[in-house]
Amino acid sequence: MLAGGEGRRLWPLTADRAKPAVPMAGRYRLIDFVLSSLVNSNLLQIKVLTQYKSDSLNTHIARGWRLPAFLDLYVEVVPAQQRTGASWFKGSADAIYQSLNVITDEEPDYVAVFGGDHMYKMDMRQMVDAHISTDADATVAVIPVPVDEARAFGILEVDDRGKVVSFDEKPMHPREMPGRPGWALASMGNYIFSKGLLLEELTRDASGDSAHDFGRNILPEMVARGRDVYAYDFSQNEIPGSHPNERGYWRDVGTIAAYWKANMDLVKVVPDFDLYNPRWPLRTWTRPLPPAKFVFADPGDGPGHARMGIATDSLVSEGSIISGGRIDRTILSPRVRINSFAYVEESIILDDVDIGRHCRIRRAIIDKGVHVPPHTEIGYDPEADARRFTVSDGIIVVPKGYNFV
Repeated sequence: MLAGGEGRRLWPLTADRAKPAVPMAGRYRLIDFVLSSLVNSNLLQIKVLTQYKSDSLNTHIARGWRLPAFLDLYVEVVPAQQRTGASWFKGSADAIYQSLNVITDEEPDYVAVFGGDHMYKMDMRQMVDAHISTDADATVAVIPVPVDEARAFGILEVDDRGKVVSFDEKPMHPREMPGRPGWALASMGNYIFSKGLLLEELTRDASGDSAHDFGRNILPEMVARGRDVYAYDFSQNEIPGSHPNERGYWRDVGTIAAYWKANMDLVKVVPDFDLYNPRWPLRTWTRPLPPAKFVFADPGDGPGHARMGIATDSLVSEGSIISGGRIDRTILSPRVRINSFAYVEESIILDDVDIGRHCRIRRAIIDKGVHVPPHTEIGYDPEADARRFTVSDGIIVVPKGYNFV
């Protein structure tokens, strides 16, 4: 797993953490979704390559993702080691080239290379089986995306057998899919390689003038040389117990707006991404906290005067207390407190945040450890919000530990 990403477009959520460590859905980290898919797919020898501000990510994996070493199963963090010279990882391919011992020590037949910062569910064994059945050198997971979003991805063309005939990384003018105008075929950044071929390509890339990146260099050059690179259609992946509207769900939560939207997807009555499927559990690590609590049932003497702990269309994590306030379409992480007469809507509140009495907050992301004073308003005065906070596509981000005084 490649988990060293800086996630600049998610600033300030990535000011103190790597992108894969960004909290999601209240009690998870972004990397948990990919790790859960690997484990649920019975791929149980996992190395996680880290680099940028990785302490919280390392801690999360070490405490929460322990597989039985007695059976030679593991999820292990591999920090940047400068094994090939005095430089940090220069790109996704260089990250693996600098960590080749991770592969050669295990002597696998196939290597799965997956990013640690996307939100989806995949039975990865189905992709491995497709790779083996086509006798491919490499297999790339793909999904259709709207053309106006396609400039952010690697865009592929395939023939009628699924073999990749062109691969352009982040093109200015993405090619539309035949028979599907307005859509382009995008790489998800997930790959299966035959081991010998991967070592050969990484060595070739390391010795040349290159960005040392899978999407920019390795795969386009393999396609250009006629290597057998095949596309795996993610929309055909079957997850047991899943709802039909989940098929093909994949989110690159690379911006504040995309992060907010992916979280809001979870609070729908029938969510696009289901956290509650017992046949495909989503695993994580959290502290042993008490249950969430909702207190006070005082209707008051008229509208706006009710002191009632209420949550509608929301996710409330363990240890949180809604103490006479109300939330709507909101996600609370562990140990959040919503005090009396406060109203929070369409927001994401991270760990250990205290929302004071009579606060009004909407379309906001509040990072860890913030105390919001009574009567504070966020999301109602754009000019005032812009003076104090980061605002992206109408979403206000209050940074970790922000002091309102």
